Amino acid sequence: MTVFKTLIKSLAATAGVAMISGCDWVVMSPSGDIAAQQADLIIWATVLMLIIVVPVIALTLLFAWRYRASNKKATYQPDWDHSTHLELVIWAAPLAIIIALGAMTWVSTHQLDPYRPLDRVDEGKPVPAGVEPLIVEVVAMDWKWLFFYPEYDVAAVNELVAPLDRPIKFKITATTMMNSFFIPALAGQIYAMGGMETQLHAVINEEGVYDGFSANYSGAGFNGMRFKFHGKTDEGFAQWLDTVKNEGTELSRTAYKELEKPSQYDPVRYFNTVMPGLYDAILNRCVDPGTLCMKDMMGGHSGHQDHSQHEADHHAH
Repeated sequence: MTVFKTLIKSLAATAGVAMISGCDWVVMSPSGDIAAQQADLIIWATVLMLIIVVPVIALTLLFAWRYRASNKKATYQPDWDHSTHLELVIWAAPLAIIIALGAMTWVSTHQLDPYRPLDRVDEGKPVPAGVEPLIVEVVAMDWKWLFFYPEYDVAAVNELVAPLDRPIKFKITATTMMNSFFIPALAGQIYAMGGMETQLHAVINEEGVYDGFSANYSGAGFNGMRFKFHGKTDEGFAQWLDTVKNEGTELSRTAYKELEKPSQYDPVRYFNTVMPGLYDAILNRCVDPGTLCMKDMMGGHSGHQDHSQHEADHHAH
C-alpha cells in the first residue's frame, strides 16, 4: 500500500509539474504531517474520481469515432432502448465511487478537524508521552501578524518559529478585518476573526523556512501580510528564544496600541516581555482601560457586577 501510494503521489507530482511548471507545488509536497494527510486526501479523491472520468472520456471519443456517419460497418439499431447489464454498470460504478468518497470524507473530516489535538507527529509516530503542545496565540492585524508565545512570555511580528516534531496549538483571532491564517507546508487555512477565536493543531516535521500569509483579502495592505515560518531543531528553537530575549523590547499596552495602527510591509520585530493577559484582552476587545470585555458582556448581570466593582476599585485608587 505504501509503495502504491508513493507511486500515485509521484505520478500526480509529475503530471502537476508538467501542467504548472511555473507554480509552487508545496501543497502536494508539504513538510508537516497534517498537510501531508490533506495532500493524500486530495490524491485519493482524485484517483477515485478518475476511475469514472477516464473511461467516460475514452468511451465518448471511441463512440464518436466508431459510430460516425461515414462508418458503414458500425451496427445500426434504431429500436434499441434498454440493457439491464449496461444499466447496472452505468449506475453501480459511480455509486461505489460515491460511497468510497463519502466514507473517506467522513473519516478524514474528523481526523483532520483543526480543533482536534494531534495523536501523532508523523506517520507511524505517535505523540510521545508527556509532550505538551506549543501554544501560539495568533493575532491578525492591519496588515501584519502578531504571534504570542505565552509559555515563554515573548512575542514576534511577522515571524513564526516552532521546533520539529512537537505539536503546535494555534489560538487565532483578529483585531478588525477577517483574515485567513495559512501556511501551506504546515496545514490548511483557517479564518481569523475579530472578537472570536479559532484553533488549529499542526506539526512541522522538516527543518526549513516556509511561507505564511493571509489567504483572505482584507484591504489595502493585504499583499504585504506575509511572514516566514521557521521549522527548527530544539537547539535552534532555543537559540531563537535567546535572540528574542536579548534583542526584543517590552510589549506593554502603550507599545501594543502603537503596533495596532494600520501599517504595511512591517519588518520582523521581537518582544521579550508581554503585558499579562494581552492576548485575552485583544480577543475580548478590552485593551483600553475601563472597556468592558466581551466575555463579561456575555456573562450577564454577574459580568456587570464584576466590571462595576473593578471601576469602583479603580476610582478608589
